[in-house]
Amino acid sequence: MKLTLLTIGKLSADWLHSGANDYAGRIRHYLPLVIEELKEDKTGGKKPDSRLIRQREGEALLQRIPTGAFVVALDERGKGMTSEEVAAFLERHMIDGTQEMLLVIGGAYGLSDAVRGRAQRLLSLSSMTLTHQMARLLLLEQLYRGLTILRNEPYHNR
Repeated sequence: MKLTLLTIGKLSADWLHSGANDYAGRIRHYLPLVIEELKEDKTGGKKPDSRLIRQREGEALLQRIPTGAFVVALDERGKGMTSEEVAAFLERHMIDGTQEMLLVIGGAYGLSDAVRGRAQRLLSLSSMTLTHQMARLLLLEQLYRGLTILRNEPYHNR
């Protein structure tokens, strides 16, 4: 199974970039991983129209989603999972022969309804609001943790 992380925006802080690269490299020991960053929509200057930005970014995201991909969208309205549930979710898709799992992280204003509607799974990383940049780092860490759980490796410490 191939993992694709489709995100709006680049990581701005060096420590986020370093952490995300570290976990991405670790994940690639288990599964192919591609990270694709799309440009943030800067419409509106100092008074941005969040609805319009979500719509435009959503259109850009939808254009990049392949037809057969299983789409997981990170969204505050999604369902949370424990690390063990992440592992079981990944395992189920690997066993079922999912070719590509595409994980979507929206921009600063979240995801459009159209992107949420395209997703087969809405995932929440926390009941707290996270920046989209922090969400990327946390998602990559949890994917890595899930893969080590599947291999019974000591990273998870249970």
